Amino acid sequence: MEYRELKKWAGFYENELTNRFLSFWIPRCVDAKNGGFVNCFTNDGSRLVSNDKYVWSQGRFVWVFSKLAATSAPIFSRNQREEFLGLAKHGVDFLMKHCLIAPDDWRCIFLLDEMGNPKYVEGCDRLDMSVYADCFVVGGLAMYAAQTEAPEVYEFAKKLYDSILDRVKRNDYQTLPYPLSKKLRAHGIPMILSNITKDIYQASLKYDPDYRDTALKNMEGFTGDTLSHFVDPDGCLHEVITAENQFFGQVLGNHINPGHTLEDAWFMLDTAELTGHAEWNETIYKLALKALCTGWDEEYGGLLHFASLSGGCPEGDNSGYEDEPMSKQLSGWGDKLWWVHSEALYTTLRCYGDTDSETFLSWHNRLFDYIYKLYPNTDPEIGEWVQIRERDGKPAEKVVALPVKDPYHIMRNLILIIECLYKMMDRQGGK
Repeated sequence: MEYRELKKWAGFYENELTNRFLSFWIPRCVDAKNGGFVNCFTNDGSRLVSNDKYVWSQGRFVWVFSKLAATSAPIFSRNQREEFLGLAKHGVDFLMKHCLIAPDDWRCIFLLDEMGNPKYVEGCDRLDMSVYADCFVVGGLAMYAAQTEAPEVYEFAKKLYDSILDRVKRNDYQTLPYPLSKKLRAHGIPMILSNITKDIYQASLKYDPDYRDTALKNMEGFTGDTLSHFVDPDGCLHEVITAENQFFGQVLGNHINPGHTLEDAWFMLDTAELTGHAEWNETIYKLALKALCTGWDEEYGGLLHFASLSGGCPEGDNSGYEDEPMSKQLSGWGDKLWWVHSEALYTTLRCYGDTDSETFLSWHNRLFDYIYKLYPNTDPEIGEWVQIRERDGKPAEKVVALPVKDPYHIMRNLILIIECLYKMMDRQGGK
């Protein structure tokens, strides 16, 4: 793309970020009385149905507001950035007060009520039901600490991060809403750990320079794990493998999550850049293209939530894995999810910016056309995206992962898309 077109698209996405998403969330999400944020809205954003606070989402809000304050793109004033940091601190204070099981027990509670009191998830007998919640808290606090003078926030994030690494090493953790038995491994674990380690790394440059090399080594290890163990010879990234790092033939072992692959693609590109593994890039680009081709719904358009290794409905028997909750989730394979498409939109642009490949630009444009036909809410009082669609594009009022409306993926991807476009403009020298 030429400079003028890049600038046009940067303006479009900036308008989306500010006038569609920030205009929806900032007046609605802040709980000024009790702290933290509310986001248990219906999928279309029309109603708040609960004041419960999922720690998973609280950490994500902190990350988004901190990133808005820190973006390298010249799109916000100093006063706006200070406002974003104030919003992030609102979440930081709530999390540091309420998120831990106990003051010296470095595990995160999964669900809180509106005042920050712990709640059990129905059917669960423990409060720390998901290490993913811990990870999002680490990412949010580390991102905030990197933008401010808050060593106590960094220390909190670092202690929680060390606890996560210890629990993962001992295989002593829960993964709601995607639980797996201990005989299996989920791609989501090394994936999210590589991402939050980048946040810890960036904060360590300010507070803990001696930890820098350890963080980079961790990132290298997590991404290397994914590339070595979860990717088959055909370039498909399996979402689940055995605890012994083997592929297995049942449907649970022979499916991909196109959105996860595309999201992790840019995580892995970040790792390759920071750790000096440029030789990984071609493999990562191929993984991304494989996920796009395999996950694309040729009948209705858009990316499937889950797909078989050859595309379409995941196929195969489930013998021996009938009781795995993840097996039951595959029944929603045809859902068209908001986050899958926002991640794909950024990853295709990022890969185009890296390679100048028209293939990636073509995919970006195809995704754009699909997204803006289906997801933006046509009600001007709302504007934000409808989160979930049926396979044929009809709206669906259902729960995927948590019963929340979550701005994290879209807003993160919009910020990264805008930054990517400005980087491409800079390379062209403003011509």
